Amino acid sequence: MSLTADPPVDKATTPPGDDYGALKVVPVRHPLRWAAVAATAVLIAQFAHGLVTNPAWEWEVFAEFFTADVILKAVWVTLQLTFYGTAIGFALGIVLAFMRLSASPFLKSVAFGYIWAFRSIPLIVQLLFWFNLAYLYKEVRFGIPFGPGFLSFDTMGLVGAMSAAVLGLALHQAAYAAEIVRAGVLAVDGGQLEAAAALGIPKLRQVRRIVLPQAMRSILPNAANEIISLFKGTSIVSVMAIGELFYQVQVIYGRNGRVVPLLMVATVWYILLTSALSVLQHYVERHFSKGAAR
Repeated sequence: MSLTADPPVDKATTPPGDDYGALKVVPVRHPLRWAAVAATAVLIAQFAHGLVTNPAWEWEVFAEFFTADVILKAVWVTLQLTFYGTAIGFALGIVLAFMRLSASPFLKSVAFGYIWAFRSIPLIVQLLFWFNLAYLYKEVRFGIPFGPGFLSFDTMGLVGAMSAAVLGLALHQAAYAAEIVRAGVLAVDGGQLEAAAALGIPKLRQVRRIVLPQAMRSILPNAANEIISLFKGTSIVSVMAIGELFYQVQVIYGRNGRVVPLLMVATVWYILLTSALSVLQHYVERHFSKGAAR
């Protein structure tokens, strides 16, 4: 028995035009899209064909030097510069970020001045400054401020080329890391801190257990970009004759004249290591996105 007042529908008398199941569904055609795909595929195929068939690439020279001892040592120096620059830079950046977020006008001003200065001065100028620090200060003394010193070090022996490179990269990175961390902390809803304070949770625990785990979701993508930029930016320390990857490649092709294959050696190493950092970024982001990703 029908529960509605509508009369029963007789399928035999239903007009053919109302039988939607018999309609033929035709997908939308995109001729311009397929033309773009074909043109792009042709360009990629031509580029790949040129890589394989053009003798000017000198792939035998590339294979000879890609795993050479001098190149592997240079890759290790590049990784060291990246690691130390990142670790020191982000440690100082976290301090600067919380100084900017503090209620003290003095701490805010100092942090803002540091970030303004180190973001304004080109990295190569900073590196050369630290490399020539012994020209300004012959020795470094530790003691009473504006008074006698108890311990002193010769600046020439204290700040060498590698130390100056790490110092310059780290201090430069700290300015950008501070803004990345500050932006991540500000992205956390302030109401959560108010609720934590109402429950009597100490400030340090609020930061460690409430703010930072949530802020990391905003910090990580930008921080990973900065680390990758720093990794590639280590090539600038070649002006200080430090044996990192790009400097060693320059030295080798300066001797044998094989510029293109040696540049490809550096390029492929940069691509491989950047890809490894990107994979690591993916897993770290997935770890901190627990509870938020669906």
